[in-house]
Amino acid sequence: MSIEWISQLRKIVVDSLEKSWLPFPLKEDLCEGWKKDLQAGPSSTILYTSCMYHIAPVIEKAVENLEKFGVTKGGVMMRLASVGTKALGGFLLRPDEAEVKRADGIMRRIYELLRRAGVEFGLLDREIYSGALLYELGLVDDFARYARRAAEYFKKHGVRRIITVDPHTQHVLEKIYPKYVEGFDVEVVSYLDLIKPGGVSINGFAIHDSCLYARFLGKYERIRQLLAAGKPVEDPYITGKDTAGCCGGPIESTFPGVAKQIAKARVRDLAKLSRKVVVQCPICYVNLKRASEGEVELYHMAEVLL
Repeated sequence: MSIEWISQLRKIVVDSLEKSWLPFPLKEDLCEGWKKDLQAGPSSTILYTSCMYHIAPVIEKAVENLEKFGVTKGGVMMRLASVGTKALGGFLLRPDEAEVKRADGIMRRIYELLRRAGVEFGLLDREIYSGALLYELGLVDDFARYARRAAEYFKKHGVRRIITVDPHTQHVLEKIYPKYVEGFDVEVVSYLDLIKPGGVSINGFAIHDSCLYARFLGKYERIRQLLAAGKPVEDPYITGKDTAGCCGGPIESTFPGVAKQIAKARVRDLAKLSRKVVVQCPICYVNLKRASEGEVELYHMAEVLL
């Protein structure tokens, strides 16, 4: 990884957040299509996506390009890729239409599960990103500035309670915002804690836990409560709370080759238990998908809950 690439990546993300509230130059309506025809009026409680499920397949495309051109090593290809991304981001980083539809479906399913559980909430007119990537890249000063701006956005829209749908957003809002945003007192709750256990559409699957959910946010047991009807296949090492492997996601934009090798190792372990794997995180999904090459079939948790 080159310092030059980190500098360019920072500029792309910071500039894009400033212009569009999204971490990459994308079509701004990418994150909004799933809301079509859904009933959700103004509310102090919002279902907040942070655009994560729609950004994840964009990241997948971007990482493919990083690997292909070796831009993380710096040099001419890095400069060309960064210029091209900024100029034509919506084109160069356009996700597969099938993945956009899948993201739409996952979000609509989470919406339905919450409604069925009797949870009242509204939707933002426009989704904004949480800033998690800045923090995870170690760009703390940039993150702090953006977090204050995002917190003001929530305040302006009367938001007092946020229902999150992914581990990165839950972690950054619950654990990190209060450290950098003075007076941030918005309640942050995961949809996992609000929906009710029921049936599961598949059986005999392995669970790939999000490191954040399992080890930092206390969701390991809750996930198993929700998936119990599907009789997941467990192993004290492969799916243990403290021993399960990572998907490689945290370093995908800086060391894509290493991230892929980590993901391949994780896929090999999970395949020992089942060819069906249930994930809870959009970043885990794209990283394992990229490495799987058909070895396992991946499902998002919301897709299999009945």
